[in-house]
Amino acid sequence: MAAAARWAAPIMGILVVLLLLPFAPAPASAATPTRSPPPSASSAVFLLSGDVYPTGHYYVTMNIGDPAKPYFLDVDTGSDLTWLQCDAPCQSCNKVPHPLYRPTKNKLVPCANSVCTALHNGLTPTKKCTSTTQQQCDYQIKYTDKASSLGVLVTDSFSLPLRNKSNISPSLSFGCGYDQQVGTNGAVQATTDGLLGLGRGSVSLLSQLKQQGITKNVLGHCLSTSGGGFLFFGDDMVPTSRVTWVPMARSSSGNYYSPGTASLYFDRRSLGGKPMEVVFDSGSTYTYFTAQPYQATVSAIKGSLSKSLRQVSDPSLPLCWKGQKAFKSVFDVKKDFKSLQLSFGKNAVMEIPPENYLVVTKNGNVCLGILDGSTTKLNFNIIGDITLQDQMVIYDNERVQLGWIRGSCSRSPKSLTASFP
Repeated sequence: MAAAARWAAPIMGILVVLLLLPFAPAPASAATPTRSPPPSASSAVFLLSGDVYPTGHYYVTMNIGDPAKPYFLDVDTGSDLTWLQCDAPCQSCNKVPHPLYRPTKNKLVPCANSVCTALHNGLTPTKKCTSTTQQQCDYQIKYTDKASSLGVLVTDSFSLPLRNKSNISPSLSFGCGYDQQVGTNGAVQATTDGLLGLGRGSVSLLSQLKQQGITKNVLGHCLSTSGGGFLFFGDDMVPTSRVTWVPMARSSSGNYYSPGTASLYFDRRSLGGKPMEVVFDSGSTYTYFTAQPYQATVSAIKGSLSKSLRQVSDPSLPLCWKGQKAFKSVFDVKKDFKSLQLSFGKNAVMEIPPENYLVVTKNGNVCLGILDGSTTKLNFNIIGDITLQDQMVIYDNERVQLGWIRGSCSRSPKSLTASFP
């Protein structure tokens, strides 16, 4: 399946079955990696690659192992478990950018380990070890877009570039996936080697870094409309002013990052309906509204368009329009569309300008990047990458709050902090 279609669905773990399958890692290396001491408070900062269209997701290069080797991981705040495609040996893997990760036997996480218990407890249905002597922690996780990863939990070194220009290589636990399925075909070419799970659970990389005293349990990302952007762990890059903060709410549908319920507006006019339960998910390319707000949004947009735009069919997305000449970017057509707003209560508004809900396809058409969540049986609303672009989004688990502030998300390292106070 093409990348844009593959990643159009939200990437959030919703179903897990635990199985014990054969696993044959390489013999343990004689060298034992040394653990770096925790640094003084500092953020780990990474540049991002990718885009909403045509890549379909944003990803980070993580250097893993000893010696460290690079892997591309899809940045996903909608799930907890980080995993790499893994030669253990691999039963069903996609074609990936780098050679498959090869674990050694001494990297296996025993089933009795607390991180395995946390993984099992955080998944549905909850499973437990069959015995206290079981030498590996098995998992199988399925996502709402039918993708899945089956494997075992391992521990290895992650090389983290800190903002103070030092490096640290903590040992972190992640999934070694030896059976991946993407859509209906597990052998498709993939842009990434795996997934970076940054959810709220205790097995997420962010939680593990907090447990080891390396960074605070704070995460931020800035996704650029022109591609790329940056990602950080820790709190010393969080702006000190102008951030819109809302309390982190408990989602009724899972342990997701939710700013609570919001009222929806189009061009500052209420679209009616009951307040929407909202979840932020960087693992979803597009934004998904449930049936009522989706239909209200489509009706409002159609009712405001000029006659110069004509609705057409485009294989990229369900609802598209053609202009008098082919569009080259969203900014060519921005003036023909109005902004949406999500109001989370007093003084907490997320502005959604046209460039945060529209895509210009390779055919030169402009398409709506807000999709009907009822087609994937969602009962809550997902704010995906397209709407999170060109604003720093902060997931502060220390203070249990979510924040956002608009600004440039350029790849230039000098601009990482220049755009924000």
